[in-house]
This record gives sequence, structure tokens and C-alpha cells, in this order.
Amino acid sequence: MSTENVILVNENGEIIGSQEKMQAHRDGHLHLAFSVLLYRDGEKGIEFLLQQRDSHKYHSGGCWTNTCCSHPREGEHMIAAGVRRLQEEMGITEPVYLQDVASFVYRAELDNDLIEYELDHVLVAKVDHKLVVEPNPNEVMAFRWWSQSELMLAMMQNPTQFTAWFPSVFSHTLKIVMNA
Repeated sequence: MSTENVILVNENGEIIGSQEKMQAHRDGHLHLAFSVLLYRDGEKGIEFLLQQRDSHKYHSGGCWTNTCCSHPREGEHMIAAGVRRLQEEMGITEPVYLQDVASFVYRAELDNDLIEYELDHVLVAKVDHKLVVEPNPNEVMAFRWWSQSELMLAMMQNPTQFTAWFPSVFSHTLKIVMNA
């Protein structure tokens, strides 16, 4: 198994090096990441595809979050990285036209003594009802489409069922969806 690295950046997003992924999460070093959130028109308005992270993930196991997320590889374009993870995590093999709509920096102390300190790019795409989703069981415990109102209510009533980064990803996506 090869070592997986993350790309270290400063607050301006300038690359300053790379580090082994788990070490970067133990040390809390700022690194590049992306979060993909797919949406579609539903009977009750806009719906968002969320996954529940597998309970054995290295952090935030069992939490609901955006469609998929990860870190770009060295030399990999952010959109290409998002498409790659849609395939690896969610089994989505048909073309999805992602847009990089926003980025934000967040820091969260998580379970297993890990720290997420990321410059997270929000990648979104509108899809149709024919989208085939066949998640990788090593990555995803469950998935479902949430209506906007249902999701907002769940985030207010039980915020701990969602990952630390999801509220920001959702907020940035909602701005794009509402202006589309």
C-alpha cells in the first residue's frame, strides 16, 4: 500500500509542501481538501445527496455529510479529484459536471485525537433522477436524498449527527442553488 500525502498550504492557499495524510491530521497542519455536494430537483423542492460515513472511518464515523470528500493528489486538478472520489466513494461512474463554487478554511478537533485543518473547496453539480449510486461499503454506511427543509431542520435539531465541515459546505452550496 502506498503512502497517501496531503498538500500543505498557507492561509492564502499557496502550496508550501506535502505530508503523509494521517500525520497531517495528528499535527493539525493546514492542507487542501474538497467536499462534493450533488443536488437535484425533487417533489418537495431541491434535494441534496448525503452519505453517512462508515463507522470505521479514521474520524467522524457514522456522521452524515456531503456526497463525498477527500484531498487532491499532488498535480491533480480539484475537479478531477472530485470526480475520482465520486467513483471511489459513491460508485458514481456517469459524467457529473462539478463546479468549484467556493472555498473556506476551518479547523476542528475530532475523535481519535485528529484535527481537521483544511482549505476546503466546495464542488457542486446538479444531477437528474437517473443518477446511479452504488456506494463503497468500506467508505459509506448509508446514503439518501434530503429535501432542503428536512436537512435544515435536522441540522438545527441534532447538529452532532453531521460532520464538522458539512454546515459550511451546505451553506455555500445553498447560495449557488438559490441563485441558479
